[in-house]
Amino acid sequence: MALCQAAVAEAVHVFGKVDILFCCASEAVIGTVEELAASPRSLTLVRDQFETNFFGPVNIIKAVLPTMRKKTTGHIIILTGITGHLGTPGLGMYCASGWALEGFCDSLAYEVAPFNIRMTVVQPNLEINVLTNKITSAPHLPQYAPENNPAPLCRTIIGGLLDRLEGVDEAANGPRSPSKLSSAKIDSIYPKLPPQMSTSMLAETINAIVAIGGHENPPARHIVGFEGVASVKEKLKTVSEELEDFVEVSCAVDIDDEEYENEVAMER
Repeated sequence: MALCQAAVAEAVHVFGKVDILFCCASEAVIGTVEELAASPRSLTLVRDQFETNFFGPVNIIKAVLPTMRKKTTGHIIILTGITGHLGTPGLGMYCASGWALEGFCDSLAYEVAPFNIRMTVVQPNLEINVLTNKITSAPHLPQYAPENNPAPLCRTIIGGLLDRLEGVDEAANGPRSPSKLSSAKIDSIYPKLPPQMSTSMLAETINAIVAIGGHENPPARHIVGFEGVASVKEKLKTVSEELEDFVEVSCAVDIDDEEYENEVAMER
């Protein structure tokens, strides 16, 4: 927290104020819920995941709020991912830290709106945050191997993607070897994507941030990319259909106002 306060103080000293705070800290811990609970070391990975992806942004936001509130202006932009809408097998803790941050931001947005401080959550495709940052993998359990578990785990999906990228296989034991994601020990990789792919992946997100930053009426959430939009639409459609299927059961627990008033009158 002290480092965050120092960074904000330096920015204010140089520029006079902070117009836009952009939070993009992200690291991905890969592993099923059981795999991450298998040992004290893997449980530490869970805590580290929240320290980076949740408490990191929370601390810098808390540090900048007094300055923005005093100036009665500011825009906080948080880069999360569509995992803030969608659970992803093998990324349970990553998703949980993202959902926690978005819940925090949704609540904070109401609190700071009277001070003319705006809040936007930007949700790019999964690959943007995962493949451009450190990836740590917990030791896999045989019960979750592809031959035993048909769920498309993120470990397999990301490993397969990295396998197909040109140059990743050049050093089998190097810092970005896909095989490390299936290691029998805790291991980390730093994917170094081909420049053309990195540029293509990040272009949409950068354009969205530039367009939204400082806007007088920015969206509370902005989903980047066709794949993300399609995935979120499908999730919302499923939620809506399930709500309608069980709406009578949901509403059955409500107490009718007249019935409630009669019960209260009888108690009196």
